[in-house]
Amino acid sequence: MSSRIPSLWRERLISPLTWHYAAFIVLMAAVIVLATRFGMDWSATDLSSTRALAAKQVELKAVDLQTAPLRGLDKRVEDSRAQMHAFYSKRIPPSYSSIATRIGELALKGPVRLTRVQYTQGAVSADLTEITMDAGITGDYQQIMRFVNSLERDQTFFVIRGMALTGQQSGMVNLRLRVSTWLRPADVPSGLPPTPQPGDAAAAPSTPQGKEGK
Repeated sequence: MSSRIPSLWRERLISPLTWHYAAFIVLMAAVIVLATRFGMDWSATDLSSTRALAAKQVELKAVDLQTAPLRGLDKRVEDSRAQMHAFYSKRIPPSYSSIATRIGELALKGPVRLTRVQYTQGAVSADLTEITMDAGITGDYQQIMRFVNSLERDQTFFVIRGMALTGQQSGMVNLRLRVSTWLRPADVPSGLPPTPQPGDAAAAPSTPQGKEGK
């Protein structure tokens, strides 16, 4: 009996069915290993894809926020140009002579008296050139304030640069006034002296010939 057992095991080992079982077990083990590895790789790939997608979404959102101010920029540029054109048409003097004419009209309404009037020219730009009037004004306090307020509220664009009280006699007030407006470069006359800068020795202008108004 004992001699038949080894013989039986030898028969089973050399049996094709035994080798088929062994091959099947090896193949199953290989399939399980490959399936496990594939699942791990798939999970890692899926996680990497999710992270890449999230990063792209964040990048897209950042670009969207950066470009938001540029949306409709062409329309805003057109609107700005239209507003600038309307401002120029309504509030920029049409000519150099119209500046003196309008200031003279406002002085009559004060009524105040203008003396030592001088016009100077600021730096030339591509769009507008600043024209500054420096003058002495004589009148009582109410008249001068009425004239100053009318300058600030006038349709023509006037900007008061400075005022200084220079004297007072018999209820009359003498005021030094500097006011600016702007002209298109083509309307600026030649020969205007440059506008003095603060602290310049020329800040107290003399009255040039042909520039005095009374």
